[in-house]
Amino acid sequence: METNSQWIDIDTADGKFGAYLSLPRGGKGPAIVLVQEIFGVNQHIRNVADQYAADGYVVLAPDLFWRHGARIELGYDEAGWKRAVELMQATDFATSQADIAATIKTLRALDAAAGQKVASVGYCLGGRLSYHTAANGLVDAAVCYYGGGIQNALDRAPEIKVPVLMHFGNADSHIPLEAVKSIAEKFESNDQVEIHVYEGAEHGFNCNHRDSYNQRAAAQAHGNTLLFLGEQL
Repeated sequence: METNSQWIDIDTADGKFGAYLSLPRGGKGPAIVLVQEIFGVNQHIRNVADQYAADGYVVLAPDLFWRHGARIELGYDEAGWKRAVELMQATDFATSQADIAATIKTLRALDAAAGQKVASVGYCLGGRLSYHTAANGLVDAAVCYYGGGIQNALDRAPEIKVPVLMHFGNADSHIPLEAVKSIAEKFESNDQVEIHVYEGAEHGFNCNHRDSYNQRAAAQAHGNTLLFLGEQL
């Protein structure tokens, strides 16, 4: 893919942390803050960043686990899952939101994204964080892939003032269909919130590094996301 990628530093009151920046071939474009799964900014997340950069977006993926070690990168085997869950449980949710806010501030200040709109796109843990990023009013649009826990944060639904796209699989062993239904019912009167449910798709269906990868659902969701981002940004 014709992209230009590098790690850059994000400054916060707690110190500096890294974020993976991927630029489109033209060097400029609308912007995406890409929010990781519980496995860190690993090869999959970097591939996703490069994919969106190839689609013409300026993409910045913050390393949200930096307080536990810089650039932690986990696989999807048993040891990777165990460590990923430990890191998720040890990571403060409010602090992660602050780190995302700092990332967005940095993203908006880049010459490559000057004057452009910004969307958040997140996966798993990142899907939930993308939802909260929208509720916090930090982005112009948000995409949430299998955002576990959104159903437990529906008290924030009235704070969603920007377009939001959500993707779920109907065979997700981590997010029951009842949870998806409760989310859909909560946003039924908000025509800015769009929800897609993919047939036969498990949790993590977008990740081709995982056994749960579903090519058809991943392609459909990516297409729906590109249409959504093209309209909103």
